[in-house]
Amino acid sequence: MAALSAWFWSERFWLPHNVTWADLSEQAPGVEYPKPAHLFTALPLALGIFGVRILFERFIASACARSLHIHPGVGRRAQPNAVLEKVFTSITKNPDTRHLDGLSKQLDWDVRKVQRWFRHRRNQDKPSTHTKFCESMWRFTFYLGIFIYGVHFLWQVIPWMWDTRHCWYGYPYQPLSSGMYYFYVIQLAFYWSLMFSQFTDIKRKDFRVMFIHHLATVGLISFSYANNMVRVGSLVMCVHDASDFLLEAAKMANYAKFQRVCDSIFIVFSLVFFVTRLIIYPLWVLNSTMFESWDIVGPYPSWWVFNSLLLVLQGLHIFWSYLIARIAIRAVSRGKVSHYLHICIFSHCLT
Repeated sequence: MAALSAWFWSERFWLPHNVTWADLSEQAPGVEYPKPAHLFTALPLALGIFGVRILFERFIASACARSLHIHPGVGRRAQPNAVLEKVFTSITKNPDTRHLDGLSKQLDWDVRKVQRWFRHRRNQDKPSTHTKFCESMWRFTFYLGIFIYGVHFLWQVIPWMWDTRHCWYGYPYQPLSSGMYYFYVIQLAFYWSLMFSQFTDIKRKDFRVMFIHHLATVGLISFSYANNMVRVGSLVMCVHDASDFLLEAAKMANYAKFQRVCDSIFIVFSLVFFVTRLIIYPLWVLNSTMFESWDIVGPYPSWWVFNSLLLVLQGLHIFWSYLIARIAIRAVSRGKVSHYLHICIFSHCLT
């Protein structure tokens, strides 16, 4: 186990040339550097955030939903039937004509009655509008809060928001402030909590995609913290947080049937998404991680890995922007966003 740990935390991979872990452990009084062990703090915090989410959705978001006439109401449930349930869970949720005819004869039911049973059974597994509104309100509240905190923190305290070369001056001997530590750990804990909640939430079609997304996000945040790339990491997170709360706001307006509000927020979301992901991210963040860091620090193995992951992320930004632009064009031309919003939710689920 010790040999495996030594191999994984190899200084030749994680740190620039002529820098060792021992160098980073020799700290002046009052100076703290990021340590991989700090990341374990996010796990109990994630459980706490998950508990806060349950209370928030039950007492705050649910009350807001009811005030907007979005009630929990249980939808029509399918009539219990062992034969059809076995087909639904083991074979298909959308039987074709051959299956329908066979089940109709086996049960002595009309084909339309069988179709209706499968429709009710599929709807039975879908989350209610009330549940989706509460979930979106929770995410909206977190995303907005962490974005405001991040912008305030970067604006008031940090020089690298205005000159990204400060992300690399003195690297990796860059002290960790308490504000940066909280920003990182809270973000990491939130995405851990999303991974936990996926197993208790109503299962959706994009379960695997969302799980991979949360896992990749946790990996990127942890990776940048472990090798003290937190300065540029804070810029990456802030750029991504800028549009997330707008999407959740558009979803809430859609669930509340505020069509014009939904349309307006969706347009703003699209513009912010394009500006932050296609202009600010490549020209501000990638320029710093790829070129400024090369000139000031120089490349080393984990530098190549980190930049490769950021380039993959930019490729996804381009793909998602294409999907969102297509959705926006259809919505504007037909004068209705809500019909296409669920597509946007899926296309944005990896951001």
